[in-house]
Amino acid sequence: MKKIILAALVLIGMTCQAQKATEKETIVVIKTNYGTIKAKLYNDTPLHRDNFIKLVNEGWYNNSPFHRIIKNFMIQGGQNADGRLDPGYKVPAEIKSNHFHKKGALCAARQPDQVNPKKASSGSQFYIVQGQKYDDQTLDMYEDRLGKVFGAKERQAYKTVGGTPHLDGDYTVFGEVIEGMDVVEKIAAVKTGRMDAPIEAVTMTIEIEK
Repeated sequence: MKKIILAALVLIGMTCQAQKATEKETIVVIKTNYGTIKAKLYNDTPLHRDNFIKLVNEGWYNNSPFHRIIKNFMIQGGQNADGRLDPGYKVPAEIKSNHFHKKGALCAARQPDQVNPKKASSGSQFYIVQGQKYDDQTLDMYEDRLGKVFGAKERQAYKTVGGTPHLDGDYTVFGEVIEGMDVVEKIAAVKTGRMDAPIEAVTMTIEIEK
C-alpha cells in the first residue's frame, strides 16, 4: 500500500513539473522610438509578473521614459509619463538562483539596502541589462570581493554573452529579452547628461502580446 501511495505521489509531482514547464509565458512588447523589444516574463516570479501585467493593462507605461541609461551596464525606465516615479507600493523580492543578470535580463529596480533590507522591488521601475563580457579572473575577483559564487552556467554566459554579474542575488530578475536586443544596444548608446538621463528623450509604450 505504501509503495502504491509513494508511486502516486511521484507521478503527481512529475505531472506538476511538466505542467509548470509547459505553462505559457507572457510576452510583453516594448515599443520605443528606437524600435521594438520583446521580452518574456518568468512564471516563477509571479508577483512581479502579475504586477507588470497589471501596470501594462492600466497604461502606466504609455509614453513612459527610459530616464537612466548607462552604456555597458543597463537601461532603466518605469516612471509614469506624468512624472510619478512609482505607483506608491513595493513588490516583495523574488530573487531566484536560476535567474541571473545575463545580457537581456529584465529586472526590477529598488531602493538600496540601507532603507530596504528585504530588497523589495519598486512597484514599476525596471531595467534591461546590456552589460559586458567578463573573463574568469574578473569573475573570481567578484566572488572574493562580494561573497558571490557563480555556477558553470552563469560563468559561461558572462564570458560569452555578457551581463552584470555583481548584481546577482540583490535584485529580482523576472524576465528576459527574446527579440530586439539590437534596440537595447541603440538605446544604451545614446548621449546622456546629468544623472545619466538621455539628452534626447527615449520613450516607450508597452503592450501584452496576444
